Amino acid sequence: MKHVRETLAGRIGILELYSLSQREKSGVLFDEPLDFSFDNLLFRQNKLPQSDVTQIFEHIRRGGMPQVLNANEEMRQEYFNSYVDTYLMRDVAEVGGVTDFSKFIKLLKACAALTAEQVNYKTLADAADISEPTAKDWVRLLEGLGIVYLLQPYSNNELKRLVKTPKLYFCDTGLCSFLSMWLTCDTLMNGAASGHYFENYVVIELLKNYAYAKSKANLYYYRDFNAKEIDVFIELNGFIHPLEIKKSASPNRKKVNKYSPLDKASIPRSYSGIVCMCEKSLPIDGKIRLFQAD
Repeated sequence: MKHVRETLAGRIGILELYSLSQREKSGVLFDEPLDFSFDNLLFRQNKLPQSDVTQIFEHIRRGGMPQVLNANEEMRQEYFNSYVDTYLMRDVAEVGGVTDFSKFIKLLKACAALTAEQVNYKTLADAADISEPTAKDWVRLLEGLGIVYLLQPYSNNELKRLVKTPKLYFCDTGLCSFLSMWLTCDTLMNGAASGHYFENYVVIELLKNYAYAKSKANLYYYRDFNAKEIDVFIELNGFIHPLEIKKSASPNRKKVNKYSPLDKASIPRSYSGIVCMCEKSLPIDGKIRLFQAD
């Protein structure tokens, strides 16, 4: 099953679909909404097959496009080459009026190199040898086509001096790893960008979860001008759930102290925690958890 979401592409007549989530690849769907309570986490944990860090990064490298799930490496490369050169370039020409495909692909690869980072249009423009306004237009086009997702920063009257720049993620991590030439699970898992890819994976899995859930949610990240950052938090049913995302199996639990600035927001804080590679979800203190990344 794929997810349909309203995007710029949808508003102009293109039906955009998400690739498969990890839950769908595992053949496990939940009727109960994800509310981050400990009982809810344990219920989901017992239904899903447990994965170690190597399996998670193989999921990340392969992505969720049905055509590559069972493909060998040669077929995977051929599919993504065809996808970018044929289908994606056709769409950017028809929808966005793009004619310089070589520069557009340079921008696309630059986006992949900067996944899970704040969007820097000057860096993208320099990489593709285009103007900053054009880089911004092309990123919006990629967002509208469902290739990238821009996670917006949180804005609240009670919280001052917050950044306004979104963070960029790829809706399919397999496409992102292909564009950055991470050709094996080991090189991706042990490479310098592994933490960014893990963050991309978690954010997009959350996005897909709520895109199809009965309970709709808003996703944000938090960062102030002092560089204090919370990776992602979910606004759901009148509460906010802040989450840190760490590839480690035993992250520093003091990271949850970063959530205190959100207590000044007008929306109350509820269950929160750290999404990591721990073997099972564990309580830390009160409403704070270690979340298993599966």
